[in-house]
Amino acid sequence: MARERVFRDDDDHADENEDIRQAGNSPLYNYNPDDRELDEELRPQRLEDVIGQRQVVDRLKIVLEATKKRKDVLGHLLLDGPPGIGKTTLATVIPREMGVDLQMAAGPVLDAPKDLLPYLTNATEGSVLFIDEIHRLRPAVEEFLYPAMEDFRVDIALGEGLNARTINMPLKRFTVIGATTRAGMLTAPMRDRFVYREHLDFYEAEDLVEIVSRNARKLRTTITPEAASEVARRSQGTPRKANNILRRTRDFATLRHPQGEITTEIAAHALKILEIDGLGLEKQDRRYLQTVIDIFSGGPAGLNAIAHSMSIPPDTLEDDIEPFLLRAGLVQRTPRGRVITRNGYLHLGLKPGPELPPGFRGLS
Repeated sequence: MARERVFRDDDDHADENEDIRQAGNSPLYNYNPDDRELDEELRPQRLEDVIGQRQVVDRLKIVLEATKKRKDVLGHLLLDGPPGIGKTTLATVIPREMGVDLQMAAGPVLDAPKDLLPYLTNATEGSVLFIDEIHRLRPAVEEFLYPAMEDFRVDIALGEGLNARTINMPLKRFTVIGATTRAGMLTAPMRDRFVYREHLDFYEAEDLVEIVSRNARKLRTTITPEAASEVARRSQGTPRKANNILRRTRDFATLRHPQGEITTEIAAHALKILEIDGLGLEKQDRRYLQTVIDIFSGGPAGLNAIAHSMSIPPDTLEDDIEPFLLRAGLVQRTPRGRVITRNGYLHLGLKPGPELPPGFRGLS
């Protein structure tokens, strides 16, 4: 059982150490390790603890409450959105809300139907099977999953040639929650088997500030409002990046502050050492801009050409680096390739390149 700290105001304790009395007003000193909201895991444990994505969360609450009222099994759910935006978090929260089991798998790891079979046969009534990066399932695995999702059965072929026979194995009714960063790569038959589809977008600054402040307490430290705002502003609208920056700044605070508090000064110093600029661009983001400017004269340049020039896989550029650069207006996708915008030049402190034609918007 956690030990309680008791503070008394009577005269017998008037001479207690001044540092202890001051620490008693600190959130760090009042940390309760048994508090569910201050657990070691930074992921929310319940739907009510999820910050941001308000409309998505509200719709999911309705779906979950209706499903529990009917005592039914939750329909299959597809979550799509950029990396680090909270898809896995929601996928782990939902089974807790429903009081059911959870199994987790990754699309690229499921090479053959035999790899998926243990997950299906181990599914309990109403349980959740979470498949991350579901768009990367192999065709054979995807087709094996169709009857399991639709009819809760699998067809297993035994033998070969004339002696071959098929066994129809019934399954417990379960829910598939799929997460993808590329919903457009899902086949139409797979998309159609999801009853519910939700898109998760980037977070607003005020939501990220709340996430940073709450997770600082979970990490048993404190952070000033100004430092929390600075961390949130440079996290590119992504909770995962905000949490990563928070952990890194906590390391600096542990060494530079007596109580390990993340002050505004320490946060600024940490962000400078981490090479995260005021807009939230990291070293690789700026390298992307510089590469297109130096090698391709600001563009247009094809994705593969940029990837080869940077020695980075094209998928990494498209999934991890480009989304924020496009959203920040530093890069445009055109029919001929990527082009650095005027804001992109200015961000690097360079003279802007040729202006794009008036009204030109490129490709989304």
